[in-house]
Amino acid sequence: MNKKIDLRNLTFEELKNWITGLGLETYRAEQISRWIFQPDLQTFDQMTNLSRKWRGLFQEQAYLSQLIILKVEKSSDGARKFLFELEDGEHIESVLIPERGHYTLCVSSQVGCAQRCRFCFTGKMGLKRNLKSSEIINQVLTVQGHLTETDPLLTNIVLMGMGEPLDNFENTIRALKTLLSPFGMQFSHRHVTLSTAGLVPEMKALGNILPVNLALSLNAADDATRNRLMPINRKYPLDPLIQACKEFLLPHKKRITIEYILIKGINDSPQAARSLAKLLSGVKAKINLIPFNAHPGVGFKPPDEEGLSKFQDILIRSQYTTIIRRSKGTDISAACGQLHALWTGGSRPVLGGRQEKEGERRGMKEEGRR
Repeated sequence: MNKKIDLRNLTFEELKNWITGLGLETYRAEQISRWIFQPDLQTFDQMTNLSRKWRGLFQEQAYLSQLIILKVEKSSDGARKFLFELEDGEHIESVLIPERGHYTLCVSSQVGCAQRCRFCFTGKMGLKRNLKSSEIINQVLTVQGHLTETDPLLTNIVLMGMGEPLDNFENTIRALKTLLSPFGMQFSHRHVTLSTAGLVPEMKALGNILPVNLALSLNAADDATRNRLMPINRKYPLDPLIQACKEFLLPHKKRITIEYILIKGINDSPQAARSLAKLLSGVKAKINLIPFNAHPGVGFKPPDEEGLSKFQDILIRSQYTTIIRRSKGTDISAACGQLHALWTGGSRPVLGGRQEKEGERRGMKEEGRR
């Protein structure tokens, strides 16, 4: 077990305390923090504006954790799915999603998931363990390092990958603070979104701590249907859940995103749409309708196009901004509800992109479906 301190797992305040404990000036914390969250930084020797003495001391007492890229699959629509190996040999996935003029990265917060939502492949894994804050952050750093100079910028982060972020509350908050910090990764809070299945106490706490966007995976407008689809609803049913949405402290001019996975014959009727509109009365919300994405072992089907359009029309007539969200990456099992981090073995490549070109790490080839 590595007894050195992982500097990427420290908050800025913890890093400052560690640095001053070594005898360095406090102002150095900002300098070092900006260094350690650079995607191209692999060793302390690259910190060229620090003396050789201090770099040597860092090397003795600390390290910079990294993820290993086992595989990158590229979808026909441009999405890329990254399969990562963690320090203990566990596996997680992240999805890079091309948007107009930029990239969005969907990151994981747990190895597996305890929520066991019936429409989600990740839930079939069960929960293996929480990710450390550094393991959440390193998904972003590693993908940034994989991008080339001709790629658009990675500007948006969504915690919608494997796991329930609020079930890993402490580490998720630590990671978010680093993502948003001016001395960390410097993402705008307007471009960071956390998605939850509806852990009510943690939703309330999140709104009081950080100004990030909230997405709620709702998927039903009555408790009976939601109980069937999402076991968490038995603990936090719709009444307290919707009240938590009404009370959530949103960034200025922002709305909660309601994610509604449409499953044929389960939650896609016109009456379900009318019930949803009524349920959300008083909630500052916009609605994303997501046709169910198939995966092994589940007999659910997506709605037909006519039913999908009718569902959307009812919500629009009820004055809700409602978008049909076509998940990217379905052909590589990277779409909403399809992540499972399956690794069948083979060669064990590491980081690519700019780092490969600079010769700092061995590269790898992307694998796309032909």
